[in-house]
Amino acid sequence: MPRKIAVFWPGDYRQRPNELALDNVERATTQLESAIKKLGGSPYRVPGFLTKPHESIERLGPIDDPMIGVCVHWFYGPHTTDGVVGKSNPLLLASNFSGTWPGLVGLLNTGACLESVGRKFSRIWTSADDWTRDSAFMERLDEWCGSGVIQYPEDEVGYAVTISNEARDRAQQVYDAIRKRRVLALMLGDTSMGMINGYFGPRRLNPIGFTEHKVDQAWIIHRGKEIAAKRIDDALAFVKDRGVQFHYGADGAADFDESATREQLRDYLVVLDLLEEFKADCVGWQYQLGLLPLRPPSDFAEGLLNSACRPESNGDTVSCATEGDQGNLVPMEMMKRLLLAKGLPQAVMFHDVRWGGEHDGRFVWVLLNSGSCGAFAFNHDMNTLRGVHSYRQPAAYFPVPGGTFAGESLPGEMTWARAYLKDGELWMDVGKGAVVALPPEKRDAWWEGTTRQWPFMAADLGVRQDTIMAHYMSNHVAVAYGDILGEMAALSQMLGFRVRLLAGSAS
Repeated sequence: MPRKIAVFWPGDYRQRPNELALDNVERATTQLESAIKKLGGSPYRVPGFLTKPHESIERLGPIDDPMIGVCVHWFYGPHTTDGVVGKSNPLLLASNFSGTWPGLVGLLNTGACLESVGRKFSRIWTSADDWTRDSAFMERLDEWCGSGVIQYPEDEVGYAVTISNEARDRAQQVYDAIRKRRVLALMLGDTSMGMINGYFGPRRLNPIGFTEHKVDQAWIIHRGKEIAAKRIDDALAFVKDRGVQFHYGADGAADFDESATREQLRDYLVVLDLLEEFKADCVGWQYQLGLLPLRPPSDFAEGLLNSACRPESNGDTVSCATEGDQGNLVPMEMMKRLLLAKGLPQAVMFHDVRWGGEHDGRFVWVLLNSGSCGAFAFNHDMNTLRGVHSYRQPAAYFPVPGGTFAGESLPGEMTWARAYLKDGELWMDVGKGAVVALPPEKRDAWWEGTTRQWPFMAADLGVRQDTIMAHYMSNHVAVAYGDILGEMAALSQMLGFRVRLLAGSAS
């Protein structure tokens, strides 16, 4: 008798993204069902998208058969995790590998969410039009159907980092400063869109020298009424003078005009005031979903905070993690301090691991997030905003008009990191790679194939594609120009993280 396998669709909370993805999800599910049947399995569908936690609990909770989630667009972690936590039936997240329909982003986020609560699962992905003709995919699916797990190579996963005496000394310097005055993170709301893996809370943060202070996002609206018009005028004049190019009305976005930018600057100034009031060092900004129908996107403000060149600047960057993601906020603040200790520009970028492809014999990732990448990536000059472009955030997802903080990241050596929860402990992934300059034709094709309005970084993360897809614990990554790998590993260990190095043989 063929083994029954439940196939389900984790979804977005918002109806429109699910509607836009429906045709692709249907096609992917048909491909997956054909692959399962070819291996002798008997798939059946759990009806409809799972768009709220209770739907996951009610529809997935009673299922004891093996389950496969079809990951073909962005979806929320709880729409899988909440229905399967505490259960032990085999679970597989199956994704297309597409920039336009970024199921891999949802897979990486949900996988990290599952890992953070101790729920075992496996991952699988393909970029093939016909999934049954992808031999690697079929071999992995067959392995899962037979054993309930997929084992991936770990030759690029290590637990020891070579640390020079100089790097350790710099890490010690930063460690001593944190112990003298712990890092205060201002949290505007909670984590966004059900990012279970992105929240550590005071019980995890306090032992590593961080503390959070939560402020309800309603304060942004209330305090915004008190921002003087002259401050907004001055801020707008500043960003124009320093080189930001605004693409008002582009691509039919008639509602995106200067008034939208003014409102984004209003919110930026509110957050500056809150940082000053609470003497906070860094900020996690939830934004979505609560303020979506009420305020413009936070992306432009977040990009400014991550830039030293900004209105009412104290000459420093403010590490700002979008979606309230502490898994990026913590390493961003650590990396910023290490860069300063090493005499490097204190610019740390926040990105999604969005997509990628082969270029010059190596795998290059497209890293792009809607706005938490500071201006330094686009110009390598802490004193300007040249290279920053602001486009309207896509209206299908952001009803109130507002601009992004976009540009093309310049090439250079870089270090990357990510904090996460595994087996009840805090871990830090570290790696080293390079930001790559793509030929214009390929760059534009990749950019247009993802989200053109967002900041673009082509990055070699120093490991194979499969290593990231199989082992990485987030859809987000913190990136800094320069080599601070040894410093980051040493500081992480000093603060109490377990450290994992993702590095290829050439690293």
